[in-house]
Amino acid sequence: MAALLLLLFSAGVLLSSIEAQEAYSKLPDKYRKGVDLALQQLNSHSGVQHHYLFFKSLLKSDIEPGFDVSYIYHNFYLKATKCEKGTVDARKCKFRDDRPLIDCAICYKTFAGKIEKEPKPYVHCLHKPALTEDMKTTRVDHCNTMSYQSGDTTILASKGSK
Repeated sequence: MAALLLLLFSAGVLLSSIEAQEAYSKLPDKYRKGVDLALQQLNSHSGVQHHYLFFKSLLKSDIEPGFDVSYIYHNFYLKATKCEKGTVDARKCKFRDDRPLIDCAICYKTFAGKIEKEPKPYVHCLHKPALTEDMKTTRVDHCNTMSYQSGDTTILASKGSK
């Protein structure tokens, strides 16, 4: 009986990590790059002790003004796992249910599929309970402003005079 319970528990652990990997792998590449950037910044903080995985997207949008340029906005959750920070093979990492989700919003410009250094990518991640409506509004406002900072007009958007 104990062996059966252990087998069922192990299957549950494997399923939760498979679901996390599947959710991440289903993201288009342009959004995965942003999730990777957010995870990289999160892992650079000394106070973070657990390995985090992408959990789910809340909002995705992109503006493609042309010439292989895109402005990406992605709001998503990261969830702590029982693995230690720095775990390389996360396939066996089970999600923790005793830690709050981390709500991340990220926006960045890509050219030819690569994240540009200018304007500097904006990454804002915070434990969900601490996130206020004002913070959410500030995130969106910042990203909306960033999308149009370049001031460049595309040929299709310009109006000629006759």
